[in-house]
Amino acid sequence: MSATVLPASLAANPRLDRWIAFLADRTARVASGKVEIGQGIVTALRQIAADELDLPLERVVVASGDTDIGPDEAYTTSSLSIMASGAAIRSVAAEARALLTERAALRLNCAPGDLTVEAGRFLQAGQATDIDYWTVAGEIDWTARPTNRAAPKPVSARRHVGADAPRTDLPAKVAGGGFLHDVSFADMLHARTLRQPLPGAKLASLDEAALRRRAGAAAFEIVRQGDFVAFVASDEWTVETVAALAPAHADWQGGRRNPEGGADPHALPDQPAVELVYGDPPPAAAPAGETIEIAVTRPYIAHASLGPSAALARFADGKLEVLSHGQGMHPLRRNLALALDLAEDAVHARHVDGPGCYGHNGADDAALDAAIVALARPGRWIRLQWRREEEFAFEPVGPAMLVKIKATVNDAGEPIDWTTDIYSPVHVQRPGAPGVVMLAAQALGPLPDWGPPVDPPPERGYGGPRNAFPLYRAGAVHVLHHLTEKAPVRTSALRGLGALPNVFAIEGLMDKLAANAGQDPLDYRLALLDDPRARTTLEKAAEIADWRGRGPGGGGKGMGIAFARYKNVAAYAAVVVAVTVDEAVRLDGIWAVADAGLAINPDGVRNQLEGGCVQGASWAMKEAVSIEGNAIISVDWDAYPILKFSEIPEIDARLVGSPDDAPLGVGECTVGPTAAAIGNAVAHALGRRVYDMPLTRDRIMTALLAE
Repeated sequence: MSATVLPASLAANPRLDRWIAFLADRTARVASGKVEIGQGIVTALRQIAADELDLPLERVVVASGDTDIGPDEAYTTSSLSIMASGAAIRSVAAEARALLTERAALRLNCAPGDLTVEAGRFLQAGQATDIDYWTVAGEIDWTARPTNRAAPKPVSARRHVGADAPRTDLPAKVAGGGFLHDVSFADMLHARTLRQPLPGAKLASLDEAALRRRAGAAAFEIVRQGDFVAFVASDEWTVETVAALAPAHADWQGGRRNPEGGADPHALPDQPAVELVYGDPPPAAAPAGETIEIAVTRPYIAHASLGPSAALARFADGKLEVLSHGQGMHPLRRNLALALDLAEDAVHARHVDGPGCYGHNGADDAALDAAIVALARPGRWIRLQWRREEEFAFEPVGPAMLVKIKATVNDAGEPIDWTTDIYSPVHVQRPGAPGVVMLAAQALGPLPDWGPPVDPPPERGYGGPRNAFPLYRAGAVHVLHHLTEKAPVRTSALRGLGALPNVFAIEGLMDKLAANAGQDPLDYRLALLDDPRARTTLEKAAEIADWRGRGPGGGGKGMGIAFARYKNVAAYAAVVVAVTVDEAVRLDGIWAVADAGLAINPDGVRNQLEGGCVQGASWAMKEAVSIEGNAIISVDWDAYPILKFSEIPEIDARLVGSPDDAPLGVGECTVGPTAAAIGNAVAHALGRRVYDMPLTRDRIMTALLAE
């Protein structure tokens, strides 16, 4: 990389001291705006820094998501942590090592090239000196702008990167702790909310006397700001009980209703939409050849985090401190300051791991809830946790989607024209977007006007059209996004955005095209793939799954294959799934292969591949939000089932990438291919295809009984 071009995250935060510090305990602290949401990023960033600094892992600490210490890297999304923060930290650590070496050389009256480093100590001509990083670190101006002039170490000189390393966050979690929910302070108060049933609803009355009678002798306080209501007590069970009772004693009036009728994804074409067109220009006339079509749907889906959203907050001496498991602490700080009319530097937001994230869940909303109570009860830590019913009912959900693809093929059965119609509400509605505020902000003041629907643009990987462009040779490709103006419920970012339904549709169509051409699905795909890394990934998955021995299908046994490159710029992934189908689908085996380029922590990467397979399977087979009007009614695990541990088969996850290639994001790469492979495996087992997710018992039976 040119010395004048900084990695993007570094260019946005161009001060060395936002990234690195040498502490009095003789450790090096690297900071990142990216946060740990189960992807192992803290461990991987530690490996990168340790290599560049010639330090053992235990002498590198990572400050992740702390607005008082680290850089502003916005949100942890889109499988970009290693590609963005990793690149910045590698550059900073390499430059820090060069600066420290130059200072040490001045001390020792030698050339920098005469020095080597071992565990932070300088050696001259192979002999130890009495100078180390911490001896000279105070002589360097760390407020300086990075230059990116120091060359990072070559692959051959790296000791930590590319080797398995135990994740630093797992021991506490395996032992039953390690999450924000486990944080406790002396003299802490607990809080729960009474949520507005609709945005802008006004609380006409709350029968406090009845609530206190129902709560018995338990003591609690009520904090009310505008139409925001919270119950506060020193005992958690008290506020949990009161919050469960409160809706029956509250009279709400008014509120803004979203348009109804969009809960069924098949109804999305009937909703008002903004029309967006991508890809090649439409042909002047329909191309000659046979046209083959497919249409698939995905319902609204929940994050379904194992722990509901929570936050801790304290307001003391004019400073608001917030502990949150959200995806971006700097954006959270800005949004809290705006909602509470505070100066931004009066808010300190710090990330603490949460038990499941997968996108924009209720974490930011819970942080504002806790902050409002903390301002009303200064000097005390407030621990505010959502109830499970509240989590399911009020968190943003992943949008329902309808994807229609038609491909015109030539005489050889190869696509020569490809058109995709995508019907979907917006995929990202984080606070700060036009007309978007956190839930409690809707109760504190007048609602902002609805802004026009805005989805991530092409340069950010799209929203609804994410992964809508096939990597296969498909002739002219036209993508039409019918961006629904308003959904019946709040939608926002969920793992992969539109990638899963798009990959499900593309790979389902590829199987149909292969059958139409009289070819094996694997051979058909390989014939249309020019990217050698894509071909290698697909071939390896087929090899380890024994694709050639899969049999003719039918009789309830099937095997399916699917491939995608996440956003067409991140990791390549191919997945093969074997199923048994009777009245329902049973997974018999999953084989996943990815090319992620340089794998910083191969074991951590395999963790991500496996996790993506599990979630992709759960979405394909189980998950669907139930909506009546503007209300989500699937508010417990019975109404919103997820894949059980007993339903997960052995997953064989492997890597084929080269350490000479740049690292590619892997967090979302297997999600879409897994769902698509299941869809193809079910079609292979039944001899007919199920087009609507989830592939439930009722839908399987309907397919079996179809003519």
